[in-house]
Parts: sequence; C-alpha cells; structure tokens
Amino acid sequence: MRRFHKMHGLGNDFVIFDAREEPLAMSAARARAIADRKTGIGCDQLIVVEPSDVADLRMRIFNADGSEVEACGNASRCVAVLAGGDARIETAGGIISGSGDGARATVDMGEPRFDWQDIPLAYAMDTAAMPVGWEDLGDPAAVNVGNPHVIFFVADANAVDLARLGPMIEDDPLFPSRVNVNVASLEDGAIRLRVWERGAGLTLACGTGACATAVAAIRRHLVQSPVEVRLPGGSLTIDWAPGRPILMSGPATHVFTGEIDLEAFG
Repeated sequence: MRRFHKMHGLGNDFVIFDAREEPLAMSAARARAIADRKTGIGCDQLIVVEPSDVADLRMRIFNADGSEVEACGNASRCVAVLAGGDARIETAGGIISGSGDGARATVDMGEPRFDWQDIPLAYAMDTAAMPVGWEDLGDPAAVNVGNPHVIFFVADANAVDLARLGPMIEDDPLFPSRVNVNVASLEDGAIRLRVWERGAGLTLACGTGACATAVAAIRRHLVQSPVEVRLPGGSLTIDWAPGRPILMSGPATHVFTGEIDLEAFG
C-alpha cells in the first residue's frame, strides 16, 4: 500500500505522492487510472514529489489524461504547504520557490516568456497580439509560465462555449506542444477567468492560467498589479512587473490522507 494526499487549490484537485524516501514508478497509464473519477481516486492532476539534485524537492505533474506536463501553479502551492515552509521546487518548466503557511501559500513562478519559440508556436508572430482567431475568439496573447498559455480577452468569459472551443484550440497545429486556453473578462479592476487545461479539460481553477492571463492583461495595460483573478473555484492574487518574476498567492487545502494499492492500477 502507498500513502497519498488529496489536496486542492480552489477546487483544482490533486492526488499527491511523496516519493522522496521511497521511489515510486509512475506511467501515463497508471496516472490516468488513478485520476479516473469513477474507478480511481479522481483528480485533475497527479503529483509525484521526488528528491532533487538542484532544489529542495522535485515535482512531477501528470494530467488526468496521463500526459506529463511542465508546471502547475495550484499544485505548486499545495506542495509548498506539504513541505511545511519555504521550499525550492524543481519542475520540468524550471525551478520555482514557494512558501506555505497553514492553508495558504505564495509561489514565485519565475519570469514569463514571450518569444514565439518559447511558447512554442509553429511559426513566428507577435505573441502580445496574435493575428489569429477561432470563430468569435480572436487577437489572443500567448505566454509561457512554465507551460504554454493562449489568452483571449472577451466581453463575458462566462458566455464563451469553452467546452467546445477549448479542445479545438488546444490541439490546433499552431501549438506544437498543445496549449492551455484562457478566456478572460474585466470586472471592477479584477479579471474573471475560465480555463480549458491542456490534458485535463475545464477545471475550477488554474494557477498558471491565472499567472499567464494577469501578465497578458498587465502588458496590455488593462489592469494594474497586483491583480485579483477570479476563477470558478475562487480567487488568486497575481503580482508582476516587467523584468520580475510572477508571485501567485492563494489557498491550498488538504482534504484527506489515504492509502492505495498501486499494483491495482497498472
């Protein structure tokens, strides 16, 4: 039997395994089976915490479809809380740092990247105002915050049929590594945001999506930093200025601890 933690950040939920002392083999098929909400434990992402040679710990992130990805802001806050204080966290998207205090955490997500090769895009274009569109969604921005995001600013984020348009944009050939799709609208100096997550679908919250969207909005002079980003699961605070790393603050909730027979899941 293997111990795990069930945690969430604003409803974006995780199964987290601490493999720093006892190694754990994780495959795409096993991650997909554990993440299944009907026959597994159920989660948006599965997290494996491992030893690191360059930081305090390493965080591996598997989406619900079994794909391994570079970064997850909400999971980073949860791991910082589990670590019990300040921690430098190695991810496939780079080293980030987090500070957990009770049920809240602040994570330094590093500096955003804007070059078209860094998103990545299939060909060169201005990522601050991309001359592309899908049906009624057009003129997006693209930002890499450890993983790739495309952001559309619309009149009403809640009115967009993201369940239909999200997968269409995620798998568009313009994005060789696929992409996370964000639709955002402005309200009272804050940002209303919904996210279609690459490999996970619609989630209640996306930390890297909140970071990418806040950065894009600040670059377009639509909001001032720090800015509140309101997601279906709750709010995050994002603080960023050009040439500085992104600071993301918000809750990280421990739901329960359990045990699982890993062999039963492949």
